[in-house]
Amino acid sequence: MESSIGRDDVRRDLEVSVVLVTGANKGLGYETARRLVRDGHIVYAAARSPERGRAAAEELGARFVQLDVTDDDSVEDALGTIEDAEGRLDVLVNNAGVFDGLDGADGLTGPIAHDQFETNAVGVVRVTQAALALLHRSDCPVVVNVSSGLGSFALVTEPTSHQFGVHSIVYSATKAAVDMLTVRYAQAVPSVRFNAVDPGFLATDLHGNAAAADPAVGAEVVARLASIGVDGPTGGFFDKDGELAW
Repeated sequence: MESSIGRDDVRRDLEVSVVLVTGANKGLGYETARRLVRDGHIVYAAARSPERGRAAAEELGARFVQLDVTDDDSVEDALGTIEDAEGRLDVLVNNAGVFDGLDGADGLTGPIAHDQFETNAVGVVRVTQAALALLHRSDCPVVVNVSSGLGSFALVTEPTSHQFGVHSIVYSATKAAVDMLTVRYAQAVPSVRFNAVDPGFLATDLHGNAAAADPAVGAEVVARLASIGVDGPTGGFFDKDGELAW
């Protein structure tokens, strides 16, 4: 596998791709959708809230689908809408996620953990499984799973890393699960390119807008991975610079 994703390596075989981005009404998902719309793709911006989702899609020039990654019927309906309109799906960006905001064990409960795993990890499985049939109709199917350096065993155990000092117990565990799902899907479904990406610590609602980096910066690497061709990498975990991080 190549050690990085270069700008010259992201040429798709299809001139126009049909793309689904979950959690696209704000933050990283919004900026990823914006970048892909700018590049001329047909982008379905998915969100739980019909009001916020439609407003975002209109701003983006994207197409809205209501999609709650924790609800089977919602996911099936969204993929059915895309099937009826397009007949295929070329790219799935599993971006939707939640964060409990906790640093340490105080206040952590079973229901909090359950809710995060249901969205961040089980949601990836739910949407991916529903999308596979449409992805198999593409000449160049790609799945990008938005992960985090907080899910990296190497980084959270390295005392000099930023992640070492962020004690987000369950969120880190959910993102470690996303990484493993990515690798195992890549092995189980070799006709689809599966990769995970750490877009960096961004100024989004997920982190209370506490970080300095603009979500558009993180969206750059997500969009690049969404645009790989049939010979692109699979089963990798890439950092915000497009470097293979494991």
